Amino acid sequence: MAFSTASMFGIHEHALKVRTQRAELLASNIANADTPGYKAQDLDFKSALKNAQESLSSGTNIARTNVKHIDIGNIGTDSAIMFRQNYQPDTGDGNTVDVNIERMAYMQNTLEFQTTIEFLNGKINGLRKVIAGE
Repeated sequence: MAFSTASMFGIHEHALKVRTQRAELLASNIANADTPGYKAQDLDFKSALKNAQESLSSGTNIARTNVKHIDIGNIGTDSAIMFRQNYQPDTGDGNTVDVNIERMAYMQNTLEFQTTIEFLNGKINGLRKVIAGE
């Protein structure tokens, strides 16, 4: 009997990918806090996860068998990227990064990432017990 990660882990596999992409965006915002004209970006997690769920349920999981193939694994997540609303007054350089907001969002994303990892670890431990016959 064949097992697939989609049947074992469901949407959580995609959730980790989306949380990783969000962490990269938030880290980029923090790194560019002093860059004139930089616009802070964030990822709409619900929208990105919905896109991942739709691709999961439609069965459009296509493997890249050659490096020259286009990677369609991230299609749909780019549409969830948006610019963050500016909560601080404009300092004149056009930068919209508020470091405190970015750090809080990064920490929240990290906690949610860890929660998903813990859930998946529980699933994997359950599968190990089944395989071992415990």
